[in-house]
Amino acid sequence: MTSIYLDHNATTPIDPRVRDAMRPYLEELFGNPSSVEHEHGHAASQAVNRAREQVANAIGARANEILFTGSCTEANNLAILGVARAHPEKRHIVTSAIEHPAILEPCRALERDGWRITIIAVDQNGRIDLDALRSALSAETALVSIMAANNEVGTRQPIAEIGALCAERGILFHCDAAQISAYGLLNVERDNVHLASFSAHKAYGPKGIGALYVRSRRPRARLAPILFGGGQERGLRPGTLNTPAIIGMGETFAIATKEGPTDAARLAAMTARLRARFETELPDALFNGDPEHRIPNNLSLSIPGVEPLALIRRLHEEISFSAASACATEKIETSHVLLAMFGDTARARSAFRISPGRFTTEAECDQATTLLIAESLRLRGTIAPVGTAT
Repeated sequence: MTSIYLDHNATTPIDPRVRDAMRPYLEELFGNPSSVEHEHGHAASQAVNRAREQVANAIGARANEILFTGSCTEANNLAILGVARAHPEKRHIVTSAIEHPAILEPCRALERDGWRITIIAVDQNGRIDLDALRSALSAETALVSIMAANNEVGTRQPIAEIGALCAERGILFHCDAAQISAYGLLNVERDNVHLASFSAHKAYGPKGIGALYVRSRRPRARLAPILFGGGQERGLRPGTLNTPAIIGMGETFAIATKEGPTDAARLAAMTARLRARFETELPDALFNGDPEHRIPNNLSLSIPGVEPLALIRRLHEEISFSAASACATEKIETSHVLLAMFGDTARARSAFRISPGRFTTEAECDQATTLLIAESLRLRGTIAPVGTAT
């Protein structure tokens, strides 16, 4: 494919090193890791154990605290519904207005069953107010679930401060960490996180594999199962383990541990370069998300007079980028994240996201920016000045 891919917050390509690590487990090392009594199963089991250690090492956890799931969505559901089933006497959960649907929908399901759900508002930068969170907590609160970083606007939340607040009150803290996994930005011990969800495909690993960190030390995070079967993953996620994908996730997190800070610095510089071009050539463009507390590879912007879907359709053969979350592409409606930040406004309706990645070059970014600016001017009926994007 010749189009420039700038939608890494939706998914990432598999790193060739990850693909190479997976290949033997797609071919000759095909054993079931639960069949440890023979050589084929034992080899698979050992490889899964290594991958569990790689994921644990990347986030400051212990290997026995990592459960493999089929996705980050499944990990989120297990965290929220599993805590609810294990703590039926509490019946209160706190979350934020800009969480992924994989958080908000299980919360709504619990609300229909009589649980009280408190949804904390965010400011125009997409950050929660710690005082509002503190006020929402009570003796009945079983869980606080706040994402590490938003997939649409890139805003990072004050995870360590939230963790400290929850630890002080003896409340479990869950964090959807899908968007920061590639950069090694979470340490569950340091940040007082008790449960955390991860996705391989957001960090240059395969699709169809995720993980849930479940704290085993004080305070121990107690979960009840939401699936039932053969008892794999301590009975909390039964089903035959997807060994090749698990190996891929382990390698993905091992690479992130070593290279995440370097990747982050390069991508932060790249998005700053992108932003500077837009500021110069489209000075009325509005940039969404917190300008300081953000993931390095996200640039969300709204251009007055430019409809994002029209821009995407005009450039779909040249650039891949996104108008909103990739998890709701069949719905042509304003994102709940932008509505929470700006209300039902032109700024919310005109937002789109550019997200370069590990293998994006500066030349690709420059070319894409030129095309985006030129097409935005055409859609507005504005003629580009000589010497700028044409």
